[in-house]
Amino acid sequence: MTESRTPTPSRKTALAPDVCQLDERAARAWTERMAVRPLGDGRYAVDSQSGATYVVDVPDHSCTCPDNQIRGERCKHLRRVGIEITTRRVPAPGKRAATCAACGVDAFVPEDDEPPLCDACRLEPGDVVRDREAGDRLVVASVTPDRADEVVVEAVGEMVADYATNDGYPRDDLVVEAVYLGDLARSESPRRYSFPRSRLERVDDAEVVGRTLRERVPA
Repeated sequence: MTESRTPTPSRKTALAPDVCQLDERAARAWTERMAVRPLGDGRYAVDSQSGATYVVDVPDHSCTCPDNQIRGERCKHLRRVGIEITTRRVPAPGKRAATCAACGVDAFVPEDDEPPLCDACRLEPGDVVRDREAGDRLVVASVTPDRADEVVVEAVGEMVADYATNDGYPRDDLVVEAVYLGDLARSESPRRYSFPRSRLERVDDAEVVGRTLRERVPA
């Protein structure tokens, strides 16, 4: 995934509901044309209708505009950022916009996620999954940024994508390293196996696997 750290300008847009019952600042937050650009670390640039640009810091509940800095008011810029986060026009603090490395959809993902994965594709270390081919339960050790046609299965000297039971799964699938649940229960140092992401699915009965057992997965 290629990603630019430089925020790109977006079109100024009005987001007006019925503002009859709103106070002046809230009404202006909804009705004025502004553009909100995430800067990272919970900060957002707001290009206002007046042409001025201010920076809103959501964790700090502050804005660089005079209304907030001098008058101490919850200004229209703070309110507008809140509106755009709530309506999912921009990512919330701690999130960033990215393309899911597994399925290719645009999504808001944790800022530090590598590879970036949408909610449907995300697997975390300790998650219990099922092997679609054999039906076995495994515990996820890691989701790597490597693709199935790049990783070699050392025991057989073949790429993950070329391994016989992986036929039919995307060759450019992300590789997930996982430990068989049975091995985890029997050994202090269970072997990790590599799978195409699409071959593994979350299971509904994951809670029956003890947390202590899941935490034993080698990092």
